[in-house]
Amino acid sequence: MPTLNSASSHSVKRTFWRYALPSVLAMMVNGLYQVIDGMFVGHYIGYQGLAAINITFPLIGLLMGLGLMIGMGAGSLLSIFRGEGQKEQAQKTLDSAFYLLGLCALIASVFLFNFSPFFLIEQGGVGEVLRSAQQYINVFSYGSSLTIAAVALPMLVRNDNSPNVSTLLMVLGALLNIFLDYLFIGYFHWGLQGAAIATLISQAIVVLGALTYFFSDNAHIKLHINTAKFNLKLAKKSVQLGASSLIIFLYFSFIMAVHNHLLMQYGNEVHVAAFAIIGYIAILYYFFAEGISNGMQPPISYYFGAKKINNIKQTLNLALKITTYTGIATYIALFLWPEQVIQLFISDDNTLQAITKNGLQLHLFGFALDGFLFVVAMFYVAINNSSKAMMVSASNMFVQLPFLYFLPAWLGVDGVWLSVPLSNILLTLIIAPILYRDIKQLNNNAKIPIQQYIAI
Repeated sequence: MPTLNSASSHSVKRTFWRYALPSVLAMMVNGLYQVIDGMFVGHYIGYQGLAAINITFPLIGLLMGLGLMIGMGAGSLLSIFRGEGQKEQAQKTLDSAFYLLGLCALIASVFLFNFSPFFLIEQGGVGEVLRSAQQYINVFSYGSSLTIAAVALPMLVRNDNSPNVSTLLMVLGALLNIFLDYLFIGYFHWGLQGAAIATLISQAIVVLGALTYFFSDNAHIKLHINTAKFNLKLAKKSVQLGASSLIIFLYFSFIMAVHNHLLMQYGNEVHVAAFAIIGYIAILYYFFAEGISNGMQPPISYYFGAKKINNIKQTLNLALKITTYTGIATYIALFLWPEQVIQLFISDDNTLQAITKNGLQLHLFGFALDGFLFVVAMFYVAINNSSKAMMVSASNMFVQLPFLYFLPAWLGVDGVWLSVPLSNILLTLIIAPILYRDIKQLNNNAKIPIQQYIAI
């Protein structure tokens, strides 16, 4: 099996799939256990439970985004430094990443304790929906460090040239979460609080496994508590490179919060429950596309450090084709057989099923373009262009604002469903020519030494 150090003697496709397959598997399993979360909530708690968990996701997305920021940012630097043979700088990057994890966990906990009620109410949370949502968030307020670390550490393990170990950790966490969901929701009937506790226990196992790896002889870059020091410049560069990943989750959180607010304004909590089901259905594709983009990052970062430009282009082209074609095929299947999928989340609720079917077919028709944008943003992270990565991710948020403002006023609930796909089309028409130009200029850009990007 090839490693990045021997990539020149193996095909680009083989190297790509060595990293992409574990990444996709891990992300899909992660997505699957969230889908199963939704199934348990839908069948055991009902539409109010689905609505409650949906208005908490913008806040949970903040924790996941912080973990991605550190994991992707520091992970990209690790791969680049390894590509250049700079082991000392890779060690400093890893040490600094752990300091960042502690800082972000502290900030997130303070934020959730103080501001979560405001954000839940602003999305339209009232009555039982608000009560259940607050119970769910309260658990994560105490365990925010586990959530952030459980996202970041497997990525650092992967970028330490151990993608199989990273995948194993995420799979174990996901399987444990599924079992605990059944135990706490289905058997003990603890409601959404039980779902949150199940998630945190599973994340604790992932964190423990990752720490064990980094302190073991299996790690290429090991942790040493006594010598680990914080490097401000490397930490800053890690944040800059990973910021686009944080913005992607902030984008999702923002869009979900606005959608929840508008659906409560133009509809009711049943529409929010339908939006939750649509999110659970779409999440498997989103996690697949995220897995492909995450999987292409270590090879592209390594190729960038090693100045292998043709390998970069081939890897990017492969990732773009896979995510786009898969997204189109997935939407066709959902359009043709929506009822069979929706019934996985609800029992006998014809109103909820009809609303969900309409929303599914309108809201997801452009979601293959989300996969395209994921890959483009990660490509810029991988080649150390944090400003372009942030531009792609931030544009995804801002382009939607006029659609979200005007379409619901004109079309009601259907306008809410259509805002995302129409804005995705517009943004793709803007981003695609920029990407094409930057790929053509990649030969010149790659001649700039990495030290010029990072003031070390």
